[in-house]
Amino acid sequence: MTEQTYYPWRAELGGLKLDQMKRLKELEREKARLRKAVSDLTLEKMILKEAASGKW
Repeated sequence: MTEQTYYPWRAELGGLKLDQMKRLKELEREKARLRKAVSDLTLEKMILKEAASGKW
């Protein structure tokens, strides 16, 4: 790990305990899952809107 990555990492995460770090990682995974779900629904909505308008 380089100094450029170590010090920002330490400043942001250095004070976290193990259980807090696990919870943070769990929340990041949940956020990614929800973000994917929203993007999938948005795409489906756009497809249905285009199909309903008769432009296909």
